[in-house]
Amino acid sequence: MNPRRASIVAAGAALCLALSFVTTRVQGPVFIGQLERQAESVRDRAGGKGVHLAFQDRYGWLTRHPVLSGGEALDSETRKRVAAAVAGVPGIGGITWSSEGDGDSGKLRCQDDVEAILASRTIRFTEASARIDPVSERLLDEVAKALRPCVGSIIAVTGHTDATGNPAANKALSLARAESVRWALIGRGIPADGLRAAGLGSKTPIEGLDPLDPANRRIEFSVIATAPVKPTPIDTPGPE
Repeated sequence: MNPRRASIVAAGAALCLALSFVTTRVQGPVFIGQLERQAESVRDRAGGKGVHLAFQDRYGWLTRHPVLSGGEALDSETRKRVAAAVAGVPGIGGITWSSEGDGDSGKLRCQDDVEAILASRTIRFTEASARIDPVSERLLDEVAKALRPCVGSIIAVTGHTDATGNPAANKALSLARAESVRWALIGRGIPADGLRAAGLGSKTPIEGLDPLDPANRRIEFSVIATAPVKPTPIDTPGPE
């Protein structure tokens, strides 16, 4: 490997590790656990011991946007005080009270639209890095347009690699690439709160392909309908 190529690979690996580290810090179980403990403490001091704080959505994703439930015996002013106290914890990205509602947990049509777009084209990256190749910018425009009708849903962006090379490095690279696509979609108007990035490395090759086949390097999108929870603003927390 010539020196220039080696430096490019090293820079790409460093970027992948940095993106993986940042993602783990802001979405990982340690960070969310700290938020949860702080939120429970201020909840109790605000008089809301019967209020449940959910830092996971129904699909198991950790989130900085807890959903509050329970506490039906509390009066409206106490519920408001509890909500404001939890929302004020540094690091929490906003809260909602939940109320039961109708939800559609089926796959939404926009996922089919995205899969059709990507059936014959792939989002490309510069070699050994998470930098999106400029030739894929127009493709990302199309993907964002197809996803726009599904805003409000949970949209998982999942990176995959082939089985060539170190498994840990492959997983980090797949996550970093998924994060790059996530940020590209945010830049195209898809709300950040509904986008989840994950990297599986070479764990799930395309059915029928050799795990070493480069065709396994891909980004997949999974669009899931909004959970059957209808948020209510914290200043109107529901019936007393």
